[in-house]
Amino acid sequence: MILKKRFLNTIIIVLALGMNCFSQTTCSIPNQNNRPAPVFPVPSKAQQAWQEMEMYAFIHFGMNTFTDVEWGDGSEQPSRYAPKQSLDVNQWVTVCKEAGLKGIILTAKHHDGFCIWNTQSTTHSIAQCSGYGKEDVVKLLSDECAKQGLKFGVYVSPWDRNNAEYGRPGYLDVYRKQIRELCTNYGNLFELWFDGANGGSGYYGGTGGTRTIDASTYYDWPNTIEIIKSLQPNAVIWGVANEARWIGNELGYANETNWCTEYGGSITNAVSGNINGGDWIPGECDVSIRSNWFYHAVNTPKTGEALFDIYIKSVGRNANLILNIPPNTAGRFADADVAALKSWRALISSNLGTDLALSATATASAVRSSGSSSVPLYTAAKVNDGDKDSFWAQEDGTTTASVVLSWNSAQTVKYIMLQEYIRLGQRVKSFEVDTWNGSSWETKLTGTTIGYKRILPFPSAIATTKVRVRITDSKVAPLIHTISVF
Repeated sequence: MILKKRFLNTIIIVLALGMNCFSQTTCSIPNQNNRPAPVFPVPSKAQQAWQEMEMYAFIHFGMNTFTDVEWGDGSEQPSRYAPKQSLDVNQWVTVCKEAGLKGIILTAKHHDGFCIWNTQSTTHSIAQCSGYGKEDVVKLLSDECAKQGLKFGVYVSPWDRNNAEYGRPGYLDVYRKQIRELCTNYGNLFELWFDGANGGSGYYGGTGGTRTIDASTYYDWPNTIEIIKSLQPNAVIWGVANEARWIGNELGYANETNWCTEYGGSITNAVSGNINGGDWIPGECDVSIRSNWFYHAVNTPKTGEALFDIYIKSVGRNANLILNIPPNTAGRFADADVAALKSWRALISSNLGTDLALSATATASAVRSSGSSSVPLYTAAKVNDGDKDSFWAQEDGTTTASVVLSWNSAQTVKYIMLQEYIRLGQRVKSFEVDTWNGSSWETKLTGTTIGYKRILPFPSAIATTKVRVRITDSKVAPLIHTISVF
């Protein structure tokens, strides 16, 4: 069923482009505006929206927050989970929004099996708590995200160290009930997050021991995914559905070469993707602001400078960034974490806040014709027109091209940002960036992939009147929709 849907999505994308194309050059319907054909695979509508979010928060808050461990074993009494009146989801969302994060993914259940929402699937939940422990945190946070305009998602651990049925067929009914509840009662979800921690030791409903499962078959992911898609068709499923992939580390950085394409049946290179991959599976970088995922008072947050470096090496390397910010036992982000986030936001604004390219004149080595359209559609001016739906393009068969941004007076440049028009596929294999020294060009940067977004720092601040971007190799004719200079 999943393969059938993927094939139908491909047909829909092609028909929406007004042509029956399955390659760069083969179309059976005339293309009056000479629009480039897609290079498959291409992102789904949900994946495109997800990549445009760029970065969002992860929040680990649950039983482990109060037992001061990272992985509980499921034997914890529900009374150990004891949020106070100070629990403040408004602060969580406000801080995340001010930091520039576009959404929040909440850990609704970790491996200990304790559920922080009103579930009917297990008694190991807030139903057994008292006071503010009974508050449905999933509901509180989803409502606050909607109020402040952030998107909301959930992580619900496949592994459950408390449930007596785990490791047996009966657990699948329990787990799917939890997924249905989360997909039904808490509004639109932009992402569901499933990790690979499975089996091992636990409490298992009063019985200790070790249970081993075959993770490739135990959860029956194809049918579990169908349930999710029937309830949340616009959500991206991370980790198990060939829609978004782990980047290969928990340090928050992607490789400099990073393809959004991979082999869905068997991920061959989580870090870099695969240039020949037949599925669109972009990478996501996960990292915590502290050294652990749950709050522990002994840990301290990363500095704003460290977070900025992570941003450049994640979002700036064609990956999404999910930044974990753990609330403390008072139910709030610690002051030190908030200060680090403010410093990070300030660094992004000061380093990448003023786009010098918007005042530049763009010229190109070559431009694709606009067919019968009387309006130029693919000129160099498209790279700095501020429109994400336009792009500079070349004729079919072109795999190298260059564009120059020029100013009337010298500008001091420190960073450059490049973006491909990924709605028609990822294409660029290598590029170089040159600056004009008054009499000749000097190569300052070299890179491989671009994808949705690539941000590179120049070796040092450079005063120049011209910056040139040279595409030195591409799968097919490159399509660049934005070049920004800071």
